[in-house]
Amino acid sequence: MIKRIIIDADASPVINEVIDTAQQKMIEVLLVRNFNHFSHHTYPDFVTIQYVDDGADSADYKIVQLSRPGDLVVTQDYGLASLLLNKNIIVMHHNGSAYTHDNIDQLLMMRHQSSQLRQAGIRTKGPAKFTAQHKKQFKKALLALIETSQ
Repeated sequence: MIKRIIIDADASPVINEVIDTAQQKMIEVLLVRNFNHFSHHTYPDFVTIQYVDDGADSADYKIVQLSRPGDLVVTQDYGLASLLLNKNIIVMHHNGSAYTHDNIDQLLMMRHQSSQLRQAGIRTKGPAKFTAQHKKQFKKALLALIETSQ
C-alpha cells in the first residue's frame, strides 16, 4: 500500500497530476527540490516541500535518506531509481513506466552509452516534448499502480 508519494521535483513535469491523484486517494505528497527551484506556489495541506542545498545530486541524496517502504518515488533519474530499488521502494518515471530490478541495469547502460557518445562529440537526441497526452498517460499509470498496490 502506497502511503506517500515523493517527487524528485526539480524538473518533474507531472507534479500537478501526482497531486490530483494523491488527493483522490488520500495519499500525502512530498516535493523535494533544491533552492534554485524555490517557489511561492501554494499547495494543498497534504503536500509538503523539502528544500535542499544546491549541488549535484543533493535532492537525490535527500530522497534516498527520506524514503521508506510504502513510498512511491517519481523521478526521471535512473541512478536515483537504482538506489531506491535497493531499498525496496516503488519507483516510477514521469512517462508512466515503473523502474524494476529487471529493467534498471539496461536503463543505466543506455545512459552510460549516451554519455560516452556525447563525450566523443556525437550529438544524441534528447527526449520528445512532454505533452498533455503524456501527462494523461502518466496519471492513468499512476492510478493503476496505486490501485494494484492496495
